[in-house]
Amino acid sequence: MGLDQYAYAREADEDSDSNVEIAYWRKHNRLHGWMEDLYRGKGEEVTEETFGNSFNCVEVELTESDIEQFEAHVNDKALPETGGFFFGGDSYEKYEEYHRPTDLNFIRDAYNAFAEGKKVYYNSWW
Repeated sequence: MGLDQYAYAREADEDSDSNVEIAYWRKHNRLHGWMEDLYRGKGEEVTEETFGNSFNCVEVELTESDIEQFEAHVNDKALPETGGFFFGGDSYEKYEEYHRPTDLNFIRDAYNAFAEGKKVYYNSWW
């Protein structure tokens, strides 16, 4: 068990059966904290219906502006420290080796998906 995270794209008018994975992370707790902050900042609430009041299995639609903000935080190493039982150690311990390359590839692939008229989402399971 642990924190598994996914980013995927799909056509704007399609349902979740047409998801195309563009990134996968394992125990990148800072990314998860950033996404939760983004979700709540959009005025969304984590409720009993969203997996027992926790930010787990919650789909977050990302905009180009969100990706621009994420890119700035990645470049500045400013993702928030985030703890959780299944999240592992601080994801900056081996950030340059494991998470940064995936973050940068995700940013590129998200921009490409937007250019193709697709929507981009983040989701996680822990």
